[in-house]
Amino acid sequence: MNSFRDNLRKITPYVPGEQSKEKDIVKINANENPYPPSPKAVEALKSFNTDTLRFYPNANANILKEALAEYYGVGVKNVFVGNGSDDVLALAFQSFFCGELPIAYPDITYSFYPVWCDLFNIPYKTYPLGEDFRINIEDYKEPNGGVVIPNPNAPTSLGEGEDFIRKLLEYNRDSVVIIDEAYVDFGVYSSVKLTEEYDNLLVTGTFSKSRSLAGMRIGFAIGSAELIGVLEAVKNSYNSYTVDSLSIDMGIASIKDDEYFKETINKVIATRERVTNELRSLGFEVLDSQTNFILATHEGYNMKELFDYLKTKKVFIRYFSLPRIEKYVRVTIGTDDEMDRFLCEVKSFTEGK
Repeated sequence: MNSFRDNLRKITPYVPGEQSKEKDIVKINANENPYPPSPKAVEALKSFNTDTLRFYPNANANILKEALAEYYGVGVKNVFVGNGSDDVLALAFQSFFCGELPIAYPDITYSFYPVWCDLFNIPYKTYPLGEDFRINIEDYKEPNGGVVIPNPNAPTSLGEGEDFIRKLLEYNRDSVVIIDEAYVDFGVYSSVKLTEEYDNLLVTGTFSKSRSLAGMRIGFAIGSAELIGVLEAVKNSYNSYTVDSLSIDMGIASIKDDEYFKETINKVIATRERVTNELRSLGFEVLDSQTNFILATHEGYNMKELFDYLKTKKVFIRYFSLPRIEKYVRVTIGTDDEMDRFLCEVKSFTEGK
């Protein structure tokens, strides 16, 4: 006899960084921004008319799209918004990867991609990064059902320039190419302008990293009107109201505070470079990050042991028990005080060995 359990979805979900409830911790394991949101965004929160919560938000979040379009120099018809970039990417997978050929992405990358492929029954093929953790562009000349690449890549922290992206697009004229730019603001080339030349290119972004609004869940995509139209149709087939009213107001306010945006980015980059240099002085190998995190290893120490040790000191970093990166740890860049505490505990670990 069949059981109802036979009809339940069987899938291995994405696992985010640990969300500890302990007090006085250094939480540098989830690639969150260490600085508060823009003061203008905070003011939007304080002045929000809560009576409007009785009503549904604007289904298309038009005023947020207009602000994004103006900021990126594109048309409103070229902008899509959703409930965080994960929502946008999941919709994009459902919208554009509907063929029989497998989609292509790197073997070491954002671990949500295979989850979506399994959830939506999308065939996929991964291509191994080089020993230097770089993407081999020639791998992506093969016929495929689509391509998705984060730039910069995660968790490697490495980014690629315009020549790489153009070559990728030329190799894949007949496939939708998604460039996931979750970390682009921290120092790598953005492909947004290329959406004017390539109607098969979709660029996704988020307010969670560089704009310090991870708790509001605001994501967006920029692409041709054709791609955006398909995204809108798929979204409206299951949930018309993906962005809430408060997120719309705070997102717009954040976009309008470009001075604060650049100030916090520059602080993160400066701290990233300082911590990278300090770790290297301790004998660590640290990749040349273009994100708000670093990937580091040390040939003399076990990184899982370092991860466990730091956790006992209430310093939370990220360890991936995965092939090829099991000897590395990923460390989000926090404030200078947080990173000083991190470095102090790292030195205690190495001196105790």
